[in-house]
Amino acid sequence: MTGPVDYGAAFARWRGHAPDWSAYTGHAFVTELGEGRLPRASFLHYLRQDYVFLFHFSRAWALAAAKAATDAELRAASGVLHGLAHVEMPMHIRICAEAGIPRAALEATTEAAENLAYTRYVLEAGYSGDFLDLMAALAPCVLGYGEIGARLARAGAGGPYADWIATYGGSDYQGLCAEVGALIDAALVHRLGPDWAALPRAAALQARFDTATRLEVGFWDMGLRGARA
Repeated sequence: MTGPVDYGAAFARWRGHAPDWSAYTGHAFVTELGEGRLPRASFLHYLRQDYVFLFHFSRAWALAAAKAATDAELRAASGVLHGLAHVEMPMHIRICAEAGIPRAALEATTEAAENLAYTRYVLEAGYSGDFLDLMAALAPCVLGYGEIGARLARAGAGGPYADWIATYGGSDYQGLCAEVGALIDAALVHRLGPDWAALPRAAALQARFDTATRLEVGFWDMGLRGARA
């Protein structure tokens, strides 16, 4: 893969206006992970929290399926949910098991405050808002990880975190990101029309995206701080 990622028009607009996007995708946690010098304790602390995060993130995608207005939206949301439950979460279980953290301990992980704030924000966006609110809150995680994974894979990053990089930089996850980007673009046009970006609603959706991006930065901070404190 060469050049910047292309996950659709809405993502390009949202990430371009998000003040914390560079702080998220260029975070020290990401840089150290890509260079292979992230302390193993930091990575495993992050991974345990991310396992808890993905459980609630899966709930949010199940909620997206419930709020779907078209057959295509239903299929896309259920597809992401399947990937979370059958690809990402098993990867976390496997890596933690190899590091001596059994599944029972992983599932008993105490949820960090940053994790709690982020996951409940996303779920609240879905409960109190509509499908678009939920997509704007979900997008930074799904598509941001795709952008990070693609960049690290292009740079030939590997080392001790090669599995993580291969997962998010690989063709399967990159294809998922393209599908989610297309889903968001189609959902916006279906509900608001082709000129949605000129409507007042656009600012509210941007704010959802911006908040979720800021919470992603906090999640990386937690990953570093948790093991170094």
